Amino acid sequence: MAKGFVGLLTGLIFGFGLALSGMTQPEKVLGFLDVAGRWDPSLLFVLGGAFGVTVVAFRFILRRKKPVLDSRYYFSDEAHIDRALVLGAVLFGVGWGIGGYCPGPAVTLIAAPSWELWAFLPAMLLGIYLQKLWAFRRNKKVAVDGVAEQNDCS
Repeated sequence: MAKGFVGLLTGLIFGFGLALSGMTQPEKVLGFLDVAGRWDPSLLFVLGGAFGVTVVAFRFILRRKKPVLDSRYYFSDEAHIDRALVLGAVLFGVGWGIGGYCPGPAVTLIAAPSWELWAFLPAMLLGIYLQKLWAFRRNKKVAVDGVAEQNDCS
């Protein structure tokens, strides 16, 4: 119960911060990304603020043996950059640059929808579904190939 409440509260604070900073306004985001045109650097303050809070807060958070509301921390073991990561980053960046929406701000805008949002959300959900499908098929192929390689070695 406490974990759910803290998640809800954190999400509300995050959404409020996105709205306050202008991240929910595609024009503001596109202005920030338009470095060759009429560049709007104001979102650098959002980035700088987030970076500053993270640097300070994580020094204290990671001193704890475990999180307050969970039994352990969840960190990725992935340390290499592969083709799938680069392709995903490029697709994310291109989509963000074309539409001006990032998934977090897009979800917060459900409270004040626009036609652009209704075009973006289904495309975002389709992208999530296709990525999950691709990852599932890729993992299934790796598992089958791994079994075949084991059989070849014996």
